Amino acid sequence: MIVVGLVAGAFSGLFGIGGGSIIVPALVWLGMSQRHAAATSLAAIIPLSISGVVSYATAGNVDWLAALLMVVGTIIGSQIGSWLLSRLPELFLRWFFVAFLAVMVVSQLVFTPSRHSSIHITVVKGILLIALGIIIGMLSALLGIGGGAITVPTLSLFFGASDLIARGTSLLAMFPSAITGTIANWKRGLVHLRNGLILGIAAAVATPFGARIAEGISARLGAYLLAAYLFIIMLRSAWTALKITPGVGPKLARK
Repeated sequence: MIVVGLVAGAFSGLFGIGGGSIIVPALVWLGMSQRHAAATSLAAIIPLSISGVVSYATAGNVDWLAALLMVVGTIIGSQIGSWLLSRLPELFLRWFFVAFLAVMVVSQLVFTPSRHSSIHITVVKGILLIALGIIIGMLSALLGIGGGAITVPTLSLFFGASDLIARGTSLLAMFPSAITGTIANWKRGLVHLRNGLILGIAAAVATPFGARIAEGISARLGAYLLAAYLFIIMLRSAWTALKITPGVGPKLARK
């Protein structure tokens, strides 16, 4: 658990993600169900995101207004996602996670982020940021991720944020939804709180180191590294999903 938390924290600081794309597959591999892994991962994101925000904010790479608008949406979306998490089939959750990762890999390969641009808030952009927050909140509760793999490229591509501002703002925006989603999941008996605390504390220690590495590499290299990281996690998650897919899983077990 500690090793998984340290790795997730380092990648969280480097890419502005919640680390759930590492934590969830690791917990599933350790024997936890997809829904319990997602709920426990979301709890671990709380201390992780605090550490990441501090690291990026000290360098001036957080857009507080954009994050606040997103938070309004994530609080709503996390409640919807938590409700769906307790009702959707395990097989659907696993393949949905794989599909989500595939889309994010493609987005990182085709889009080149900027290092020196910033977000200029308008009324339309404000409404869109709230809508983005709702989507992220739903995915956070459903998949146990912070939503950074969507937030970071979206803020850069559609809202004009630099890659560093996108990452710092992403970490800030995921914090409230992680809290509200964890509370909702706790009430439904889905959270393994002790494991979540171990993962979260270990991740919080490593996050600042990842943030410093992000500042020292180019925006294009950062995007390529994120795409490679997500692709590896996608392959592992697809293999796990195949093993419980009717008609396919039994054949793999025999082999």
